[in-house]
Amino acid sequence: MKKVVVTGVGMINGVGNSAKESFNAMVNGISGVDLITHFDASKDSVKIASEIKGFDPISIMDPKDIKKCDRFVHIGLYAIREALNDAKLNTSEFDCNRIGVCGATGIGGLPMIQTNAEKNFDDKKISPFFIPGTITNMLPGYASIYFNLKGPNLSSTTACTAGLHAITQAAKTIMIGGADVMVAVGSESTVCELGLRGFSTIKALSTRNDDPKTASRPFDKNRDGFVLGEGAAALILESYEHAVNRGAKIYAQISGFGESADAIHITSPDMNGPVRAMQAALKMAGLESVDYINAHGTSTPIGDANETRAIKKAFGDKVPPVSSIKGSTGHCLGATGAIEAVVSIMALDQNIIPPTINYCEADSECDLDYVPNIARKIELRDVLTTNYGFGGTNGAIIFSKIR
Repeated sequence: MKKVVVTGVGMINGVGNSAKESFNAMVNGISGVDLITHFDASKDSVKIASEIKGFDPISIMDPKDIKKCDRFVHIGLYAIREALNDAKLNTSEFDCNRIGVCGATGIGGLPMIQTNAEKNFDDKKISPFFIPGTITNMLPGYASIYFNLKGPNLSSTTACTAGLHAITQAAKTIMIGGADVMVAVGSESTVCELGLRGFSTIKALSTRNDDPKTASRPFDKNRDGFVLGEGAAALILESYEHAVNRGAKIYAQISGFGESADAIHITSPDMNGPVRAMQAALKMAGLESVDYINAHGTSTPIGDANETRAIKKAFGDKVPPVSSIKGSTGHCLGATGAIEAVVSIMALDQNIIPPTINYCEADSECDLDYVPNIARKIELRDVLTTNYGFGGTNGAIIFSKIR
């Protein structure tokens, strides 16, 4: 099978509107969490989220198209453009039939769904773009139109593992010769009344409204739930031969990945599924361990403890440093796998591990080296990123420097 490499990245989230800005903010321990501005949450039990700042869809989309689709499409296209520019890939210079896209979102156009549902219940006319503007594959659909991507057009909707699965699905397409280049993009924007209250009612969210910046605290003893975030990230994947032939900068090789199902419960995590995903990634890469794990680390009491046990089981006595960026970005749901993949690649490229911020008090159930609060310079050769989602769906990817 063909070797797959990463040649471009793009990212937007609550701490930055580019990959460089976002990564630097994470390395410096900045949090994007604050009081919600997208709507009036003053009467809600949860009043905080990590929202994107200063983004205008006119910067990426034709004005006539903006209202035809929801925000997750807008920010997803924005991340793709940055990734294509970073890869110096002008799609018109290559066979567009050999360039495809795999998009990912956990929920899709929830704000637009809410708006049209309200209109419907008030007996008002709903938008003719309601259905085509909210369904999850509209992100790769619009991407193909805006960037002339006529190869495989795929979509991944696997909850909080969707972004990671989009990368593995895109990689598989190249590996078997289905494309020379694939854009993998994950995007999510659900900071609306329906999204916030939906997660709040199942007690999944932090209620630390009086101190938003420290609300998301992965692996900390006093964590009380995740913080809803919005964001998008894109990766340009190419066959090694294609990248070399066009003289592209290669960030990393996808050396291994693994996918699994808990097959236990739809929302409560199980240790064995994550273990099998990580072990499969290690086996494919021919490795016993890696130099750093970018953890899912959502800041939930059960999830973080379960993930810690899974890492210990998968790596035995070879557990590397572990960190979670969700103290900075919040939990971007279906986009988080793509965002954390970009962060892992940039960490690998710059030999620096972004810290787990807001880590104040150790938890006996979370007893690993979480790189607390301060970034760590370290030589990195292999980095693993892993994500888990509702439905018991798991994924892990290993990015390696080209040997």
